Amino acid sequence: MASAHAGVIAATPRPRFGLRVGEWLNREGVLGPMFVAPALLLLLVLVAYPFCMAVYFSLSDAFIGRPTEFTGIRNFVNLWESDAFRQTFQNAFVFTGISVGFKLVMGIALALLLSQQLWFKRWIRGAVLLPWVIPTALSTLGWWWMFNSLYSVVNWTGIALDFMDAPGPNWLGQKYHAMAAVIVVNIWRGLPFFAITILAGLLAIPKELYEAAEADGAGPVRRFWHITLPLLKPVLGIVILFSTIFTFSEFNIVYVLTHGGPINSTHLFATLSRQVGLETGRIGEGAAISLYLFPVLMFVVWAQLRSVRREVL
Repeated sequence: MASAHAGVIAATPRPRFGLRVGEWLNREGVLGPMFVAPALLLLLVLVAYPFCMAVYFSLSDAFIGRPTEFTGIRNFVNLWESDAFRQTFQNAFVFTGISVGFKLVMGIALALLLSQQLWFKRWIRGAVLLPWVIPTALSTLGWWWMFNSLYSVVNWTGIALDFMDAPGPNWLGQKYHAMAAVIVVNIWRGLPFFAITILAGLLAIPKELYEAAEADGAGPVRRFWHITLPLLKPVLGIVILFSTIFTFSEFNIVYVLTHGGPINSTHLFATLSRQVGLETGRIGEGAAISLYLFPVLMFVVWAQLRSVRREVL
């Protein structure tokens, strides 16, 4: 009987190869890493490798066509001897501070307006996103034409309305006017991100809170300060965080409008890094410029995310 039973077991057919592979793929320890692997590979190739190369170049005297030697933090120290870098450092904080401040205030106002019952509300919300959808270089070319000293629509409108005297300011050829121009375009470009994100936060606030506050006699201003703003803090924190990083690293608007001029008055870290690293061949100094604020931004990200986590908990 034992030998007959062994013969029955030996004759049992093995599962097909496809079935065995399917069972192997269904294991959690196999399927999870397979889904993560493509994203991990892209991060390693497109983010980690360029970042590590930039760090390596910033700590060396890399120059196109010349052997590279390790120099430590000499590039970061020597940058302060450059007038162009000191001007760029100041420009970056002025540009980012004013732009993010205006985008925050105008974004909240626009989101409150879009949350009301309006005619053609969906069309209006779609139109608000247009500056975000249009390619940055293309839209900035339109702004370049509007700020052009010969064909400036801005000057023509201001003179026609008696806001300025003819021939009007040279927007892209004067120091403060050029900075104002790039800030205006950055605000125009980034405002939809603030408005739509804050609008999503507004729509998530329970209406019962407003009804209860209104029943207690709270006016629109008190409802905004005591209900809307506190409940929007986590959303505002994330929006400000992302916008600060994007604005500090802005490149397209400044490069298309002014190329960093006149006399470095609108240079930001990205545009100066390109000029030094690619146009003059000093790769090491260019990489050091692009990474100069990296530790500060990392600290800002850590502090902001910690603050948001506390607000949520």
